[in-house]
Amino acid sequence: MNEVGNGTIKCPYCPHHCELSENSTGYCRARTNLNGQSVSINYGKVTSIALDPIEKKPLAHFYPGSKILSVGSFGCNLRCSFCQNYEISQCQENGHYDDPAMGGSSEKNMRRQQRIPIYDVSPERLIEISEEEKENGNIGVAFTYNEPLVSWEFVRDVSQKLHENGQKTVLVSNGCFTEDVIQEILPFIDAMNIDLKAFSEVFYKKCGGDLETVKHFIKRAAECCHVEVTTLLIPGENDSQTEIDELSSWLSEIRPDIPLHLTRFFPMYRMMDRGPTDIDTMRKLGTIALNHLKHVHLGNI
Repeated sequence: MNEVGNGTIKCPYCPHHCELSENSTGYCRARTNLNGQSVSINYGKVTSIALDPIEKKPLAHFYPGSKILSVGSFGCNLRCSFCQNYEISQCQENGHYDDPAMGGSSEKNMRRQQRIPIYDVSPERLIEISEEEKENGNIGVAFTYNEPLVSWEFVRDVSQKLHENGQKTVLVSNGCFTEDVIQEILPFIDAMNIDLKAFSEVFYKKCGGDLETVKHFIKRAAECCHVEVTTLLIPGENDSQTEIDELSSWLSEIRPDIPLHLTRFFPMYRMMDRGPTDIDTMRKLGTIALNHLKHVHLGNI
């Protein structure tokens, strides 16, 4: 942990490297400085839990036809204006989140914020629930919905116990995390779907992320577990033929059998200024991606 001085530390776990004073909260809204260490404040805090088809993660080539217990918390280290789960990704510790339809996050509008319930679930209890759901086709636990790795400690602890119990671990992540996190979690992850939001550093800056960090994460993950990649095609943002050609070509250099999911955008959160992705455009982009990759799936159509 890098000490900045006067009790302030620099969090090492994502490209923001937030400078955290004692008990302050980072950009992700989920980590704080406690006794000179960056720790997660959402460890074991669950906002969403459901038994989902594995294909919904989406994973098309990992135990197809099975189901997986999907768990989400709160917080995210990105700020995507098109976020599909903004109620929890942009949620605070007290359960409040800013709903753009209710006036934003200025102080005068604080009373108009929405609130979601947050529940305490220990690793042991989560393992029990996962075990109970085996009779319904469950194969393990998927960390998803918000960005799971803002609490990588919880992911690591649960995943380790899942392996000891003969169950699978799936991670659905934006992949915008450093080697420190990668080394902690990779030994216990069976499959990942990583969100490669675009193949442009300019686009990533809009989201508060870093493309090179995500590319490194994908390379490292592909060395150790089953990996599939998702790109949400947003009209006028990341849906050019050139960009998808470059993105799929780069993925093929890692492994041409990495499945790529090209998914359809629908207006959401703070990006309500355009319509859904044109399906014919998606099909053309899918054909371009197939020039480089063996498996390309079109989603949300």
